[in-house]
Amino acid sequence: MRKAVGLGLTFGAMVYSCGVLAQSIEANTSVPPEDLPAMAQVTSVSQLSDVQPTDWAFSALQSLVERYGCMAGYPDRTYRGQRALSRYEFAAGLNACLTKINELVSAGLADKVSKEDLVTLQRLQEEFAAELAAVKGRIDSLEKKVTTLEQQQFTTVAKLGGEVVFGLAGASGAPPGSSNPNVVFPHVARLQVVASFTGNDRLRIGLQSANFGRVGSNAVLGFGSRENLNTQMALLSYQSTTDNNFAIENLEYRFAAFDDKVVFTIRPAGFSLGSVLTPNSPYFDTGRGSISRFGEASPLFKIGNLQSGVGFDWLLSDQARLQFAYGTRDSANPVTGGITGANNSALGVQLLTKPADTVWAGIGYINAYSATGNLGTVTGSFSADNSGFIGASQINAISGTLNWAVSPTIRFGAWGGWIFSDAVNSSAYANSNTYLFSLGLSDPFGRQGDLLAFLFGQPPRLTDGRSATGVDISDRATGLHYEVFYRYRVDRNISITPGFFFVTNPDHASGRDTIFVGTIRTVFRF
Repeated sequence: MRKAVGLGLTFGAMVYSCGVLAQSIEANTSVPPEDLPAMAQVTSVSQLSDVQPTDWAFSALQSLVERYGCMAGYPDRTYRGQRALSRYEFAAGLNACLTKINELVSAGLADKVSKEDLVTLQRLQEEFAAELAAVKGRIDSLEKKVTTLEQQQFTTVAKLGGEVVFGLAGASGAPPGSSNPNVVFPHVARLQVVASFTGNDRLRIGLQSANFGRVGSNAVLGFGSRENLNTQMALLSYQSTTDNNFAIENLEYRFAAFDDKVVFTIRPAGFSLGSVLTPNSPYFDTGRGSISRFGEASPLFKIGNLQSGVGFDWLLSDQARLQFAYGTRDSANPVTGGITGANNSALGVQLLTKPADTVWAGIGYINAYSATGNLGTVTGSFSADNSGFIGASQINAISGTLNWAVSPTIRFGAWGGWIFSDAVNSSAYANSNTYLFSLGLSDPFGRQGDLLAFLFGQPPRLTDGRSATGVDISDRATGLHYEVFYRYRVDRNISITPGFFFVTNPDHASGRDTIFVGTIRTVFRF
């Protein structure tokens, strides 16, 4: 009889084994809020830290686990057997075990259920008939509400999220005739809605607002403007030009086809080649990645400064993906030439491979057109980013990327690229290159979620070029980028990243002072 009593008492703690059922009776229980998280299925009593072999109900618990798989524990692997429970909780747990035993019987495994246990269950079922009926009624009511919501909602799966980035930043090293920007404390706020119509697609709408402000028509807050620093090689990753007005940052729809092997992307707003072609960089995140614009990812994925586009990502095998992207900007004002006649357009193709379990490597080709010759990456020297000011240009570029997890806590990254611009109306040309190496150390001091990263590279530099009159237009010096940052994870929603970077020979010009930029970036995500 004691075994029967023990078996009966343990049913009460089964209430959370079904998440929906637990929510339906929450209003009728005396469980404190901190005890409400979903419980995890237990496969052995030894997994429960607060249950000992000397406990009087140990054999009953062991029976539930080993014979019926009818027991769950809290996320912290405790059982909390001393906690009081209501009759509704007990009934819900009893209902869960009745369901499990019915499944065993339906599967032809009735011999695994002892007659003694069946007798005990029958008595408990009679004793708690009213509560079981109430629980069933609540489940039926909940199912009706869910059905109504599914019929009336815009989508059955929709999530609202966002992030706010605050950054204290300052810089020094302005050239003669310019000044160092003031120490500033700007922010960027982003809201995003993600929804699905079929479960096999995704609609994403993103809004953004920032208070960086402008300096004339130049880069925000003087970081990179001609008034301050006078180079694009010293920009922060989270700089924005939305000026305190919420604007659409991105509008994107993706769907899978051909047995989910191909994902198509349609992006009318906020498009770049990197929207489809995987940049393959560990630091491609303005809030949690690199603190500099250059360090985020290869500038080649930003060629064209595009506005809208389409593309697809084709999973050839577990080790290879073929990606295609095409986008335009100012297509409402077409000019003669280019892929489609738009003022700016770019087409990119990339083969992303996995030669080893811990290595991803990519090689890509980009064909673009610019009515002014401007690449639009806003990362290198003014000369390189404007193709030596040779005018309307046909652009070809080759990209290579590497992302290698050397160990669970050490990651090595590298990327490089060559850009070849040829003037449409003359024999002028401008060839540029860029590269970067990075090393990331996860959990460097035993803190989960922290990241210490080092980056070194060369922003886009015009290495070889000739004007229409045969004049050498290449950059005269080589500027290098050095960066270090430490991302400190406060909790799952908040991180603080102090860091700094410096650039030698800014704008790849000889004789210029080194520029130093420091920031403390704080990100709140929800």
